[in-house]
Amino acid sequence: MTGTILFDPLLPWPVIWALAALTLTATGLALWRGLPGWGLRLLAGVSLLFALMGPLSQEEEREPLKDIVLVVEDLTASQSLTARPAQLEEARQSLAAALEDRPNTETRWITLQDGTGDSGTELMRAFSDALADEPQGRVAGLIALSDGQVHDTEHELTLPAPLHLLMTGRTEDWDRRLIVRNAPSFAIIGEPVTLTLRVEDQGAAPVGNGVADLLISVDGAEPQRYSLPIGVDFDLPLTLSHGGRNVIRFSTPESEGELTNRNNAALVQINGVRDRLRVLLVSGKPHPGGRTWRNLLKSDSSVDLVHFTILRPPEKQDGVPVDELSLIAFPTRELFLEKIDDFDLIIFDRYQRRGILPAIYLDNVANYVDQGGAVLVAAGPDFASADSIYRSPLARVLPAMPTARVLEQPYRPEVTDLGDRHPVTLGLKGATEPGEPAWGSWLRQIELAAPEGHVLMTGLANRPLLVLDRVAQGRVALLASDHAWLWSRGYQGGGPQLELLRRLAHWMMKEPELEEDMLWAEVAGQEMRILRRRLTGTAGEITITAPDGSERSLPMEEIEPGLWEAIHIGGEPGLYRLQEGESEAVVGLGPAAPREFQETIASAAPMQPIVDQMRGGVKRLEEGMPRLRDVKPGRPASGRDWIGLTPRGAYETLSVSQSPLLPAWLGLLIFAGFILAGWLREGRR
Repeated sequence: MTGTILFDPLLPWPVIWALAALTLTATGLALWRGLPGWGLRLLAGVSLLFALMGPLSQEEEREPLKDIVLVVEDLTASQSLTARPAQLEEARQSLAAALEDRPNTETRWITLQDGTGDSGTELMRAFSDALADEPQGRVAGLIALSDGQVHDTEHELTLPAPLHLLMTGRTEDWDRRLIVRNAPSFAIIGEPVTLTLRVEDQGAAPVGNGVADLLISVDGAEPQRYSLPIGVDFDLPLTLSHGGRNVIRFSTPESEGELTNRNNAALVQINGVRDRLRVLLVSGKPHPGGRTWRNLLKSDSSVDLVHFTILRPPEKQDGVPVDELSLIAFPTRELFLEKIDDFDLIIFDRYQRRGILPAIYLDNVANYVDQGGAVLVAAGPDFASADSIYRSPLARVLPAMPTARVLEQPYRPEVTDLGDRHPVTLGLKGATEPGEPAWGSWLRQIELAAPEGHVLMTGLANRPLLVLDRVAQGRVALLASDHAWLWSRGYQGGGPQLELLRRLAHWMMKEPELEEDMLWAEVAGQEMRILRRRLTGTAGEITITAPDGSERSLPMEEIEPGLWEAIHIGGEPGLYRLQEGESEAVVGLGPAAPREFQETIASAAPMQPIVDQMRGGVKRLEEGMPRLRDVKPGRPASGRDWIGLTPRGAYETLSVSQSPLLPAWLGLLIFAGFILAGWLREGRR
């Protein structure tokens, strides 16, 4: 029970202050005139003013509230190392007993698990969330049972109570980790990119020879072993050999006595891109389709085009002296013998043999295909003639032979069932009405026989129109018409000419997204979306090999023609191997070294500024459990073997009662008594 004095004025406060000023003025005037009753008049005025202020006596019935102590128990992944679980359990029991013995105390236990994704130890956020649910006027202190390696120190805590860290770990702990810096997301194929590697020992590392083994594995292949000095940055030049995703795993073997091997590896995924795709376009004669090819390739900023059109064939005899011609001589030897390997794609657009390219040059083009090059033939009537390039050494790599028939009548190109599954023509088929093609007609087709490879489009009477084939390490495509340009002109509504030719060119240049037989995965957080594309048959179960060597098989579901999907929620981050039939792929899930294991040595450094600001302390659990002591607000709350909590003295008001301190009749009687005494005192005089 506590009592206080309050005022409930009968008149507004300005009126009371005005009456007080009037009382002082009258008293001063009486004193100046020498009236003997001025003191009594002053007491009468004061008693009246006090009565007008309405003094009240208020009594409260209060119930004390217990102090609250917040304890965060760090159970993140780094707390599972060596002796830390045992230290944590022992400290929890000792602290629970000490807080239970402390009078007038409630304990809030908060369990901290790993953060979402790779956010690490979010201990400050755990304290902030807990404080939001508690009245801060009752919080006597914060205690963290952790290794000190927190990753959210940007969260500020404002509280007139101390924060203490009871730190797990041992002074003799040591660990080795591998660091990879400057790893880009993209790199140009064939050009070196520099990564910075560093093998670093932390903590009480043993004295050794200062050298660690380094293993480098590309796309899951057998690793290559190197030696790397410890504690020194090493610049490693790396050259990507193929487009698409390149998965590179760096690792160093686990050493005896180190805390963990989870940070002994680093996974880098770099997408290989081509800098400038070099294309050689050879046009046999000027025609509208040649401009279409040129516009398509020139519009692609990633394509470096070399275009030659034969404007004056050798058989042309018009009597014009050669030195008066403005035409550029065709550098056949330089292009087809010396620099042919510099090109990613060679296009023959309505080209026929005229003696400009000798057979040895065309034989070199066939060898170029065998070694991984690409050739595309856009055939016109010349392909069916006696001067066709099919009747040259190129015949052994071309996917079909001409029958010498040129079909001159309208037809609409159609995508075959196989073309519905091939990424070059996938999704190109459409209709304005059921059964009615949306594409315009072409007017000419070269009849082909004995097609090899994949027929993706057909023309008149289902004759092959677009044929793709793989030859040795290279690729070849044959388009049996020179009227694709009609689509770009909008003839009868046109068609997807630019998209078709763009996909065709990029498939031949081995762009990964246009591979027709491919297994790959897309990763978002811990979820892995596995995709399998096949032209024939169905996809079986996908076998997933985790970083620890365990295997799991999942069925795949067809989501569109020729494309299957499976969803896998990964557990352990690292390198996963995928296999379906004869197709294999590797993918990295999450960081090879999670944030929890980047810094594994127990340290108070991340939390020390916050602990100092809140006048707390840091104690190692291996030195023993500190005692609890009460300290006043604003005083240091940590000593050699103790930590302090600040009693808050909070309470809850149960009831409030008020009564007049001076009854009205008593106030009037006192006022009248002083007035009467003053009158009598002055009357006697």
